[in-house]
Amino acid sequence: MSNIKKTITDKKIKQKKYAEVDRSTCVACGCCVKVCPKDATSVYRGLYASVDVDKCIGCGLCSRECPASVIEILKAGVEA
Repeated sequence: MSNIKKTITDKKIKQKKYAEVDRSTCVACGCCVKVCPKDATSVYRGLYASVDVDKCIGCGLCSRECPASVIEILKAGVEA
């Protein structure tokens, strides 16, 4: 029984961070695009910013730079 318990408690959960844009209030200024170190953000058809979650490392630079404060850094649980 203790072996099973140890295996379960030793398993670590990694938290992948990523940015999410509130498209309804984004002003499509492109500030997030300029500061993203991984080129994960883009402005879609001049309407709103979009984030490629596969490229995003969740550093938060886009969120801090956004003048409209519409970018939030979220965490998704990923089992290691």
